[in-house]
Amino acid sequence: MADIIELKATDLAAMLCSRVCHDLINPVGAIGNGLEVLADPTQAEMAPFARDLIANAAKQSRVKLEFARLAYGASSTAGTDFDTRECERVARLLFEIEKAELDWQVPLILLPKHKAKLFMNMLLIAAGSVPRGGAVMARIEGSAGNENFRFTAKGPKTLIPSGAEGLLSGAPEEGVDARGIQPFYTGILARMTNMALHIGIENEEFVFTATPLPVVVAA
Repeated sequence: MADIIELKATDLAAMLCSRVCHDLINPVGAIGNGLEVLADPTQAEMAPFARDLIANAAKQSRVKLEFARLAYGASSTAGTDFDTRECERVARLLFEIEKAELDWQVPLILLPKHKAKLFMNMLLIAAGSVPRGGAVMARIEGSAGNENFRFTAKGPKTLIPSGAEGLLSGAPEEGVDARGIQPFYTGILARMTNMALHIGIENEEFVFTATPLPVVVAA
């Protein structure tokens, strides 16, 4: 088994920042393009299109920032636990700009911060498993401290996102860079919270789970 890659804190932070910038560059650029059209009197006939472009791009930017704040950042949530109502709010915002539909089957509970981040990052990977649309189910079961996370997805083209297995394991064959940092970070969160990840395709359905590992008691 290959050794798990240990990133320096500065490298991890830089790659996550790069990921957020990558997610925002297109909608922010679209806002700039729309504003340029509105400022040009020779393109008055394009103004309605420009306003729609700005509105859609602003919505995408807001959603991506809200998701990043919760899934990657410290967030402004008080304390060390996250209310799953906040997770649901951000998840539903995300799926307003995704092609798939969200089936949210998560009870109203408090999750430790890193477990909540793990769950939301797993959700993003599950959304990427149906790039042409479909349905994504998100579920949490089990008692407090022993939660099981389960995602399933199915659509016209169901797949495991490229490189996800190796990145989640922490030992991708081709290393890790900003393009793969999100699933790599998901693996870090799983190890931090003592959860075992499994990802695969079963009966043409994407399945992604996180289950608690046995607690090893020192002799």
